[in-house]
Amino acid sequence: MGLIDTLLGHASEKNLDKLAEEFTPLLAPGEQLQRAFGLIRDLMVFTDRRLIFVNKQGVTGSKVEYLSVPYRSIVMFSIETAGHFDMEAELRIWLSGQPAPITRSLGRNAGAQEIVALLAQHAPR
Repeated sequence: MGLIDTLLGHASEKNLDKLAEEFTPLLAPGEQLQRAFGLIRDLMVFTDRRLIFVNKQGVTGSKVEYLSVPYRSIVMFSIETAGHFDMEAELRIWLSGQPAPITRSLGRNAGAQEIVALLAQHAPR
């Protein structure tokens, strides 16, 4: 279902082996990739230290923005699941010192529960 979920815009889990080459230069020494979820061309990558949002821009996707969010800066998060007539779930993450949350559409609940579980797992104690 990975290809179908991706085409429909659902968050689907990605193979870390395929992403390792792209992310190795971005990781700190000893930092490890844990899980990744794709949203058409964009990604949410969880490491053992932070969450990385990848936003591929333009027609070819050659322009890429990497937004690094340390888990310690996440204050709160919410998920609004898709209803009967909604096409997508929406994830909101509030960061310390930022008035507006980071918002991402996840498709129709696909991957949403796993993403929220990972955020809860990494929440500061």
